[in-house]
Amino acid sequence: MRTFLKSVYLIFLLIGFTGIEIHAQDNTAVDWKELDTYFENMVSEWDLPSASIGIVKEGKLVFSGNYGYMDLEKKQKPDENTLYAIASNSKAFTSAIIGMLVQEGKLDWNDPVKKYLPYFALYDPWVSDHTTIRDILSHRVGLGTFSGDNIWYKTTLSSKDMIKRIQYVSKAYDFRAGYGYSNLMYITAGEIIKTVTGKGWSENVKEKILLPLGMTRSISSIEQLDIKGNFAQPYARKDGGNYKIPWVDWDEVAATGGLISSVNDLAKWMIFNMDNGILGKDTLLSKSTRNMVWTPHNNRMVDHTKPNDFNRHFNAYGLGWGLSDYHGRLKVGHTGGYDGMISAITLIPDEKIGVVVLTNGVKSPIMAATYYALDKMLGLETKDWSKTELKRVDANKLKDTRISDRISKRVLNTKPTIAVQDMVGSYESKLVGKILIEKKDDKLLLIFENAPLLKAELSHWHYDVWKINWLEPQAWFSFGTIKVNADNNLNVLGFDFDVPNNDFFFEELKPVKSK
Repeated sequence: MRTFLKSVYLIFLLIGFTGIEIHAQDNTAVDWKELDTYFENMVSEWDLPSASIGIVKEGKLVFSGNYGYMDLEKKQKPDENTLYAIASNSKAFTSAIIGMLVQEGKLDWNDPVKKYLPYFALYDPWVSDHTTIRDILSHRVGLGTFSGDNIWYKTTLSSKDMIKRIQYVSKAYDFRAGYGYSNLMYITAGEIIKTVTGKGWSENVKEKILLPLGMTRSISSIEQLDIKGNFAQPYARKDGGNYKIPWVDWDEVAATGGLISSVNDLAKWMIFNMDNGILGKDTLLSKSTRNMVWTPHNNRMVDHTKPNDFNRHFNAYGLGWGLSDYHGRLKVGHTGGYDGMISAITLIPDEKIGVVVLTNGVKSPIMAATYYALDKMLGLETKDWSKTELKRVDANKLKDTRISDRISKRVLNTKPTIAVQDMVGSYESKLVGKILIEKKDDKLLLIFENAPLLKAELSHWHYDVWKINWLEPQAWFSFGTIKVNADNNLNVLGFDFDVPNNDFFFEELKPVKSK
């Protein structure tokens, strides 16, 4: 295969310390300096550690802006080669690999999942038998959005063992009757790829996509970070500020969100997709594959009774890509959320325009940056998207009183009715396996056997409710409690979780005390 056709830049300008590159071959009437200043101010307004932003047009990277610090302590600035976790933007790579295997005659989009993974099971036997590869790639199997994500998050289980637990995730709606974003289904797709090829997802993505496209900086394991160098540090937020958290191993679930990449590499990926999967004289994605992944397979409702900011008429999910219209043009894209890193990739194929936004903070203006860039590139009247989105995010945070409500309802000076020695023991959750409550010295510990990074210390909250004090940094949740349950004779039966957050639903775990 030919190596990726590299853009030849005639001249470039360096403006300020942000690392912006403006390529003279681009004829778009955009005030690049104004755009650069806007992004620089945006990163400051959002109190974001760093952002790397790239814009492609007509097969070239025409803008690369880098802002803030990829490591706040070391004051290291990012550049267009700085690596960030792109999380669920990896899903489009998974659907592309599946498409290539279809082209090779090794599987079919409409094959039942059980043809390759006989142990695959959902909430219903009939649904399990009839779920196809297209179903799992388009989030229409009947599971709720993010439901069951505790199965894979920070687990030491193999993908196969994760998949065997999916049958215990409750359905949210009827099969093929709604949209429920499911990371578990992409983990399943990764296992299908492994079964068919005899190679893991990471090896397939490297051989079939990264090497042919010349994406030489992109990796799928945190173990390779030090080898590559120049990578951003993840940051979470606490008490209104950013704090560094460790990189988390997503190697085993790479098919749903494991790729780590840069603006330069993802520019090549965006260009390749807008060239319809053609790389020089090689066609890596056939016309059929391109159409399949960019066809709506699962539609989502748009409110046609009132105007919206994008003159949007449809909203759907293809296979690994989100689909909608943006002021009369097809918009193809995805976002990704990793512990301490948020990203977005957005394409306007008819105009050969693409925008990638990589950030290392959980309060992130990925769509504000994207919309502002798209409006400028398309010559549309724009607005201050940073201000608008920041106001919305801050307002939503103020409205979220789940934690403060729980704290306000605490009853002081109570004692548990269930003795600590009766709580101690082994509990079983069908979703995540064994959870232990152990007494060690003067500490009461909560231990997830298959997810040691979720270890916590328990402190009495009120009555038979105990507060969870996580021993490791957690990006997506903070406050939480467990309520110990007993029968009429105060024999402990199990406990219930209450960890208010939008991403990981601990209440699904329902641990039962082992006999």
